[in-house]
Amino acid sequence: MLIPSIDLMGGKIVQLMQGRKKVLEFDDFDAWVTRFSKYPLVQLIDLDAAIGTGNNANLVSELARQLPCQVGGGIRSVEAARAALAGGAQRVIVGSALFAEDKLDRDFAERIAEAVGSDRLVFALDAIGGRVAIRGWRKVTGVTPLEMVQAFEPWCGAFLYTHVDSEGLLQGFPQEVIRPLRAATSRQLIAAGGIRAQGEIDELHAIGVDAVVGMAIYQGLLPA
Repeated sequence: MLIPSIDLMGGKIVQLMQGRKKVLEFDDFDAWVTRFSKYPLVQLIDLDAAIGTGNNANLVSELARQLPCQVGGGIRSVEAARAALAGGAQRVIVGSALFAEDKLDRDFAERIAEAVGSDRLVFALDAIGGRVAIRGWRKVTGVTPLEMVQAFEPWCGAFLYTHVDSEGLLQGFPQEVIRPLRAATSRQLIAAGGIRAQGEIDELHAIGVDAVVGMAIYQGLLPA
C-alpha cells in the first residue's frame, strides 16, 4: 500500500531533505486533499510540533477531518494522543515519548496503549546511522530500530520505520534495512525515506511492508 505524506511547517505543506533543509513548499491544500482522497490512509505530520518550534494544530484537525489520516508530530502524552484522535485522526504516531532519559520507556507504551487502544497507535522508528533518532530527528539515541520493535511489539498496531539518512534524497530506499524488522514483528510495518519509484513500493509490498511516499509524489515521479 502506498501512503502519501503531508508534512506541515509554518502553515504550509513542505518537503524536507533529511529532516532539515526545506526543498519544496505548497499552500494549495484543497488540490492535495482532492488528489489524496482516493487513498485509504494518508500520513499527516506536524513538523513544527515535532521539533518544538510551534504547531499547526488547527490545520492538522482540518485536514484530518477531510482525509483518513495517521497523525504525528509532538504527540508526547496520553492527553495529546486523545486530542488528536478526537480531532479526527484515525491513528496517532508516537516516537520521542517512548523514551525516558534516552532509554526505552515500556511503562509509557503500556499506559498509552491502555488509554487509547493499541490498534490506534503507530510507533515511530526514525533511524540515523542505524540508531533511533528522537525530538524531531535532532537527537540520536543508542537504541536500534530492532531493539525498539522487540520491546514495544505488544502495545501498538503498527511500526513506522523512516530511514532518515535517505529521506528526501530520492536515491531509493535501502530494502535490506527493513527485512530484519519485518521478521521481528507481526504488526503492520511501514517504510519511508527516499522511495522514488513504483518498483520499490512493489518490492516492499512483496515482503508485507507498506510505503510512505512524499517527495516523489510532490515532484511528479509517482502519480497521486
